[in-house]
Amino acid sequence: MSTQNRRSAFPSSLAKRQALSSSSSSASGNVGKVVAAEPHLAKKRAPLSNLTNRNSVSNNGLRSSGGSSCTLVPCTNKIAKVKKGPPACTGNKGISASSLPASFNVKPSAVVLPKVTPAPRSDEAVPSSFALPGPCSMDVSPSKSDGNSVSMDETMSSCDSFKSPEVEYIDNNDVPAIDSINRKTFSNLYISDHAETTGIACKREVLVELEAEDKIADLDNSLMDPQLCATIACDIYKHLRASEVKKRPSTDFMEKTQKDINPSMRAILIDWLVEVAEEYRLVPDTLYLTVNYIDRYLSGNPMNRQRLQLLGVACMMIASKYEEICAPQVEEFCYITDNTYFKEEVLQMESDVLNYLKFEMTAPTTKCFLRRFVRAAQGANEGISMHLECLANYLAELSLLEYSMLCYAPSLVAASAIFLANFILLPSKRPWNATLQHYTLYQPSDLRDCVKELHRLCCNSQSSSLPAIREKYSQHKYKHVAKKYCPPTIPSEYQT
Repeated sequence: MSTQNRRSAFPSSLAKRQALSSSSSSASGNVGKVVAAEPHLAKKRAPLSNLTNRNSVSNNGLRSSGGSSCTLVPCTNKIAKVKKGPPACTGNKGISASSLPASFNVKPSAVVLPKVTPAPRSDEAVPSSFALPGPCSMDVSPSKSDGNSVSMDETMSSCDSFKSPEVEYIDNNDVPAIDSINRKTFSNLYISDHAETTGIACKREVLVELEAEDKIADLDNSLMDPQLCATIACDIYKHLRASEVKKRPSTDFMEKTQKDINPSMRAILIDWLVEVAEEYRLVPDTLYLTVNYIDRYLSGNPMNRQRLQLLGVACMMIASKYEEICAPQVEEFCYITDNTYFKEEVLQMESDVLNYLKFEMTAPTTKCFLRRFVRAAQGANEGISMHLECLANYLAELSLLEYSMLCYAPSLVAASAIFLANFILLPSKRPWNATLQHYTLYQPSDLRDCVKELHRLCCNSQSSSLPAIREKYSQHKYKHVAKKYCPPTIPSEYQT
């Protein structure tokens, strides 16, 4: 089915969102007014990178005490350095609400920043139009600075900032000023390079030499990248290794629990779910979680073969809600089954799965460990090899089709996929090294059986009757790794 036909079938879920018309500001410097959205139009959130009081307002709207809409004061792009002088704010001492200017009579949840005007130098005469900040009685400290300004103290209220000589409001384009703040910040927030850690897997600074030229690369030295979580990465994966034992399905539910379905039916279902994930462009974690939910549910609930596909779409809908930013709606899952199941049936199956799993949706999957192990395979290299990453993902997804692979832990499957991917890309080089052994906690002998199974799946994938994964990884965006030649045998000395 084409994407256009599917989109048109569900205009309520996939229709384009109409953007709200924004108010225009005149060239004379007039401030923009808040334009109320029409009832039939969906509200559009402002982008996180542009949360300034020039371009966006809160959903609640800023209201004065009289109930009328409050206009926002445009920000200035100039640097305002506040000199020492008499305090402009007096806090709450003896100031009534009626004596305050209208711009300060706002709700406690809303903060209106006055226009920042450059203060005159000491040797210049104060112009008649220059007005000092009026009295202020706000006690609420803004949790974040304005999007176009950098504040040295985020906990200081707007009133205190006008009487503090050390606070500067600067434009992001002022590179020297920003560099100065960065240097001061890093000088205060010094992170020791010699912090001692406990545990073999979390030891970062000491390079353990196992062979003459085989040393362990430090993967957690990128303290400047917050997404790598360098300071707690070892603790995270230590927790995942402990959790994968608790969230694994039974390895013999086909023999003990299921009477009407078999491993071939399960493989056909997962092959179809791979196509669904590609059609809706779901992230890989959604697919792995879907298979985990299916197997965990089948471990304790007999399933009729006519309802197996219903279980698959219900589990994928749950996984999508857990992982995706914009998950497909229930109507779309009914549509991809050719309306075999009604909306109520999908929702009821979703409820049954959630209740059986006791809403324990977090589960370590092979994909979780692959991210770490791919970096370990690269060692000290700066860039990640796309061929290695795509090939390891291809081998790991092939394992999803096999019921017999449930006997291997997700971390073991991930490590075996890295081992086999290294061997396929460089058959003449040993696929395992000290860095991989250090971070995976597996030796080559531990991977022997799992690598043998993955190697069999890879060699037989070209003649398999389930082509979804092979066709997926034959695309250019996955570097055509499914078409790579797989050597028929693996030297035994590589697995010792």
